[in-house]
Amino acid sequence: MKTNLHLKSILTVVMAAMTILPASAAKAKNKFQNFKVSTYIRAQDVARMADAKFLNQTWETVSAQVDLDKIYLEAHRDAFTVDEKTMLKVKKFFLSKGLEVGGGITYTRSEPTDFETYSYARADERQIVKEVAEYTAKLFDDFILDDFFFIDLKNDDEIAAKGTKSWTEYRLRLMADAGRELVVGPAKKVNPKVKVIVKYPNWYDHFHGLGFNLEEEPQYFDGIWTGTETRDPGSAQHLQNYLSYNVVRYFDNIAPGKNGGGWVDAGGIHMSMDRYAEQLHLTMLSKTPEIILWNYMQLYEVQITPQQRAPWQEAGKSSFDYDAMVAPFTKDGKTIKPTTMARYANVTLHQTDKLIGQLGKPIGLASYKPYHSSGEDFLQNYLGMIGLPMDMYPQFLTDRQQILLTEQAAKDPQIVEKIKAQLKKGGDVIITTGLLKAIREPLGDVCELYCGDLKAIVNDFGYSGKSAREFIIPQVKYFTNDAWEVVSAGRPLNGGVSGYPILLRDTYSKGMLFVLTIPDDFGNLYDYPAGALNIIRRAMSKDTGAYIEGPSKVALFPYDNKTLVVENFNDETVSVKVVVCEQVGSLSNLLTGEQLKPMVQKPVQGFFGRNRFFGYPEGASVFEISLPAHSYIGLKQLK
Repeated sequence: MKTNLHLKSILTVVMAAMTILPASAAKAKNKFQNFKVSTYIRAQDVARMADAKFLNQTWETVSAQVDLDKIYLEAHRDAFTVDEKTMLKVKKFFLSKGLEVGGGITYTRSEPTDFETYSYARADERQIVKEVAEYTAKLFDDFILDDFFFIDLKNDDEIAAKGTKSWTEYRLRLMADAGRELVVGPAKKVNPKVKVIVKYPNWYDHFHGLGFNLEEEPQYFDGIWTGTETRDPGSAQHLQNYLSYNVVRYFDNIAPGKNGGGWVDAGGIHMSMDRYAEQLHLTMLSKTPEIILWNYMQLYEVQITPQQRAPWQEAGKSSFDYDAMVAPFTKDGKTIKPTTMARYANVTLHQTDKLIGQLGKPIGLASYKPYHSSGEDFLQNYLGMIGLPMDMYPQFLTDRQQILLTEQAAKDPQIVEKIKAQLKKGGDVIITTGLLKAIREPLGDVCELYCGDLKAIVNDFGYSGKSAREFIIPQVKYFTNDAWEVVSAGRPLNGGVSGYPILLRDTYSKGMLFVLTIPDDFGNLYDYPAGALNIIRRAMSKDTGAYIEGPSKVALFPYDNKTLVVENFNDETVSVKVVVCEQVGSLSNLLTGEQLKPMVQKPVQGFFGRNRFFGYPEGASVFEISLPAHSYIGLKQLK
């Protein structure tokens, strides 16, 4: 099979042509204080830019409405490669505008055909992959592989090559080797200084099934990138808002210092401008150094419409102000009327830039997800949406007071021994019902608990409140007086006949083991009443030093310099308490300077040892705030 270009024959021509280009034509200073903002042009759209009129027209529209620092020009997608003459022309154009310019590759044969990838078991298609990498390395000193450096084919050649391995085993080995042998190695042979970056998409819990190898690939790729699109959380992938932050932190912890940035598209904008803006904002809360606005043509073509103005905008207090974004503005002495989503991005990112520089390093409740593990997929994003700050790692951390283990941790054959070690040193271990079910027998050496196939329908959490609907939970069984329920639920609980653990505690050596009940539908976590969530958050706040009280769909983002961000994803204003687990004189609003004073606390009594989870920690400072719909506040602790 042949590519659409005679790649080998043009490499010499390309190198010669590159010598006439400026190294970095009048490179401008970054437009933002704390990160870069970039965009990406698909190969087919780069080819259209051979037309100077089209090139200038798109740039005039986009650049008038969003400040850009860098642009990535894609060389190949869907079995199409942009010719070198056009690539060099477009590259020179954007360099002349003061932008950094990098390259891109999408290794697909046909996106319309279920994102059909190349077949890495076929010699002729492997050769295409190699030649495209060489060609792109000749043109650029850095390039990104878009989402599709995986394999989704089960043709006869792949079936034969797989042999007796599972599809996951086969694909993990195949793609880890392909990255070295067909992309990074050949690219560096052509251009020794080239940086080859692999962009990972947002569906991280399913990577291993299609060959994305998070254990090996970050070691030899020069960098990685993060897909932070969450779009409509109710769509097929069920990507909750919080993922836009959480997935960056996970990749940061996999490859410290190599995670280059986030990547957000226009998906979700049909829900409202706020849904698009939140994705950008959450991506930058992770302190990532760059964001790519996918893609250039969306910035040019996706129009501003009145339907993108959400009902809660009527209150006029939301952090993302639709009316302000669509109002005419002045730039370079010209009055500009916003026309596309590019304006939304620009306002959101400049607004977020004012906050980001005041935040330290993100911290949170450590959660252990072993490489290539499955189970309770994407659960941490739901937990983030009920106010538990997540910090996912591919290792079991031994320097934390608490660690959260979902069903994914069952992949580690030493997991029970690691649990024991954490408890023996006086730490806490929080396990989910999914993990309890998976490791019941070996865990029996620590605590004799059971979670099988029995279910319960609940809606009443007793003294902790009621939910607005009934939902199904797994039943956790335990020995009376060996383990204790901290939060319970029934139908009803008070005055009813049955109750079931929502948060259960047991002891081992000097430590405490908690079991957190996860509903069959993870979305029902949002139905837990505020009273129950408050107890859960307090119990799991030892490593963050602060927690929140209030309803679900409010997230907490703590940082190591005593700052934090609280963000409301509800469609209405909510009242939230911020509990700092030590005495502080005030909280300062990072954007306005307003000082919040702690409220007077009333003592709350628990019983049977549960008082450690009711009320507030001794010496804590409690602050009450009101957050409008889809809004955030940044706060700093002051003595």
